[in-house]
Amino acid sequence: MNNDLLPGYIESIKKKKLSDNTMDAYIRDIKRFIEFTVNREEDILNIDVVTVMAYVQSLQRQGMANSSIVRNIVSIRSFYRYLIINGFVEEDPTFKYEIPKIKRNLPDILTVEEVDILLSKPDLSTHKGMRDKTMLEVMYATGIRVSELLNLTIYDVDVKLNYIKCRGSRKKERIIPIGSYAVNCIEEYLKIRKSFNVNNLDYLFFNTHGGKLTRQGFWKIIKYYTEEANINKNINAYTLRHSFAVHLLQNGADLRIVQELLGHSNIAATQIYSSVSKKSKIAEIYKKTHPRA
Repeated sequence: MNNDLLPGYIESIKKKKLSDNTMDAYIRDIKRFIEFTVNREEDILNIDVVTVMAYVQSLQRQGMANSSIVRNIVSIRSFYRYLIINGFVEEDPTFKYEIPKIKRNLPDILTVEEVDILLSKPDLSTHKGMRDKTMLEVMYATGIRVSELLNLTIYDVDVKLNYIKCRGSRKKERIIPIGSYAVNCIEEYLKIRKSFNVNNLDYLFFNTHGGKLTRQGFWKIIKYYTEEANINKNINAYTLRHSFAVHLLQNGADLRIVQELLGHSNIAATQIYSSVSKKSKIAEIYKKTHPRA
């Protein structure tokens, strides 16, 4: 019975036009929860908050991050909302469970000098190096998400008017200007793009086999050049996006404009970069002005 409810739930959340990543996370979380109840020989339609507490404890024992546990609970609540609406259950077992607060860690960002070093590492004498350089320049120039970068097509880029068009969560489209560095890279890359596009696809960037690049593939590229640049920071696939936002704010950009460029639906998500910007500015002033800094 437990697994029989999943297809209907999946169909219901497809109608909400969530991003592919969010959809995958919801489905993965619910499958994990259903498996947990099956192993405990419990009926998912007849559980209470005690089962939810036991589930959270099992996730903690597995070493799952607090933020991921919170997302799991949110996924379960979404699932039970569907069950209630469709008359399968009368109440949500997570209703009385208090979701733990997430401590928001400020993301590591690169200095402008570190960005310059990182972006200088790809070998432009090779096609792969030209591809990598272009991807990195576009991400730093626009601050787009990794998924948005990998989904770009040749029709999303206008090198004459200097902008790209990308589709974020809920397929919402936004236009983002691109600077001369990124434009020049794109123009040079387009000359050799056909060497990657063996399957005649519309994507702007490809893996070395001519298919669509994956998030993991992009992460490996970032990791490789970070090591080449000898940057001793906690770098991830979103570091250039974080750095883009902070550098704009440090140079006087309006928070609302940065929010629009990043594609944040809530300005609270953008405000975290304002905190990073202020801390960086304080550290910079201290270093310049204190006699023993």
